[in-house]
Amino acid sequence: MAENVGGKIFTFGSYRLGVHTKGADIDTLCVAPRNVNRTDFFGSFYELLKEQPETKDLRAVEEAFVPVIKMSFDGIELDMLFARLAYPSIPEDQDLRDESILKNLDQKCVRSLNGCRVTDEILRLVPNVESFRMALRAVKLWAKKRGIYSNALGFLGGVSWAMLVARACQLYPKAAPATLVQKFFMVFSQWPWPQPVLLKQPDECNLQFPVWDPRVNPSDRFHLMPIITPAYPHQNSTFNVTVSTRYIMSEEFKEGLTVTGEIFEGKAAWERLFDPIPFFTKYKHYMVLVAKSDEEDHHLEWIGLVESKIRILVGNLERNPFIGLAHVTPDSYGPMDESEGTFVKKWFIGLDFKKVENMNVDLTYDIQSFSNTIYNQAGKIGMWKQDMKIEVKHVKRKQLDQYLPQSVLQRGRKKDNIGKSITPNSKRLSTDTAHPAMAHSKSDSELLKKKTYAAPAVAMDSGTNSEEVRTLVDGKQDTEKTCDTGAEQAEETQQKQVTEHVHANGPEPVVEMGKIGDSVIEVDVSESSNDSTSVIAKRPLSPDHNGCSLPKKIKEVDIEVKDSGDSEARDNNSVVKPASPMQIDRTPAPTPPIRAVDKMHMQRLPSNELPDMHSPSPVAVNPIKKSINMRLK
Repeated sequence: MAENVGGKIFTFGSYRLGVHTKGADIDTLCVAPRNVNRTDFFGSFYELLKEQPETKDLRAVEEAFVPVIKMSFDGIELDMLFARLAYPSIPEDQDLRDESILKNLDQKCVRSLNGCRVTDEILRLVPNVESFRMALRAVKLWAKKRGIYSNALGFLGGVSWAMLVARACQLYPKAAPATLVQKFFMVFSQWPWPQPVLLKQPDECNLQFPVWDPRVNPSDRFHLMPIITPAYPHQNSTFNVTVSTRYIMSEEFKEGLTVTGEIFEGKAAWERLFDPIPFFTKYKHYMVLVAKSDEEDHHLEWIGLVESKIRILVGNLERNPFIGLAHVTPDSYGPMDESEGTFVKKWFIGLDFKKVENMNVDLTYDIQSFSNTIYNQAGKIGMWKQDMKIEVKHVKRKQLDQYLPQSVLQRGRKKDNIGKSITPNSKRLSTDTAHPAMAHSKSDSELLKKKTYAAPAVAMDSGTNSEEVRTLVDGKQDTEKTCDTGAEQAEETQQKQVTEHVHANGPEPVVEMGKIGDSVIEVDVSESSNDSTSVIAKRPLSPDHNGCSLPKKIKEVDIEVKDSGDSEARDNNSVVKPASPMQIDRTPAPTPPIRAVDKMHMQRLPSNELPDMHSPSPVAVNPIKKSINMRLK
């Protein structure tokens, strides 16, 4: 009967594209007829695989967004998906690109089929398959060396990199592979994210499956780096990308453009493009995430769950008002010695703090909410065992040798500046360089405009991270009259109003973040001042309509301003009142503490595709015994 009913195994991903490497896993899809359901696949078929002597590290992830069985069969890593078609049998020449096969299928089957359908569509849309494959091999190797190859951690996966390279091939259909690599960096170092990358116009289909459309789905409007799959139903393959990971990838695109420009000029060899990133010398502070278990079977499931949720921890950290960048490396590491245990896996997150001095930073809430999500998810799917544990620690760069060998710590160190970190506020690499290989020519610009598909118009605020601004106002009065009498009268009137307001109400308090116990609280550091010389600090005066700058008549004041994300506070016409230097009152307020939150991140709503990115569960959370507090000097 099995021979008559049939069934077939399809491949997709890097193996199907022809860009697989030695030791890489193979993505497979098991297509079965309508009389075989998903319960059989994860039940009897799973037990059958367990009995095979070639099978090792077998584990089923049935609750995943795309359910999968992972295993090592005869030394080859395999990821196997399942899809059931509404046919009595599966012929040998079954074409998965036909949209009619999607009729009467559930969402999980459609997602499983989408892998094969997208891979075949990419190969059909590129003008030169061989040039595409060669360029994609180079880009994938570069992405792995630079630590930006991981869909689960918020970077790009294999299919996303393939679609970006395919788009470059469409823009330059006759280019050689080496030229395609350079054009790839040129195009996407200047891509206007969040404008989506499309290989073709979306198909019109009446099967009523949800597709990526920011005009219809509000959650799609907050995707930061959308790359849309070319096969129906069209989905965003990069919905895991966060603010930090997008910034890191954008900087790597610019660095890749710089290096390829030097290669085309003969100043560097191609090997330089594939230099590993010096991750463990880039930052001064790191978070170490450790997943432990006592049994091997438990360990495989546990580390898979923890790794799939690390992006939640990264999101918690980058929303912290004192953290400018949270950079996670896709590589994981085992135990240093036997004292750490046998079944241990460690991940590292580099932290770049904003410029603050003498400030206590409390990360207890960020870590606790992440830990709560992990344990709640493990309990919900029935995975959690008593020996499964996670720990999150803060370490400085000089302490990393306690967790990693020197061979790992020194990786990529010789060819990059040690300790040089990138932050959203640091100087970015310029793409407007002198040599022709890096220049975005007029013909290239016209080509991009001509061949870039128009996306639905959606207002998106990518923004930048808020930072503390320390403003010094020079109070020296100008000795020369540079403006007319009308400008002087306007200045005097404004100065008079400011003085009357200060006398009547006193300066407004400046809020700082202080630490009491394990909570982050707001501390009022100012008192009402009776000093008649108090004035309001204003921003540098803009030229008037006659082109003259108004004279400065403000005394020298040292003001610390905290950006709360309010647009009115950033308005050019707004003013900030200085606080008198008083003693800090650390008496805890009777009301619960209110955490400062960046409004930019508040606008990013959770996607319907991410059921794990919900708000903290109302279930009571056990507090973490060891708080994570840091003192920035």
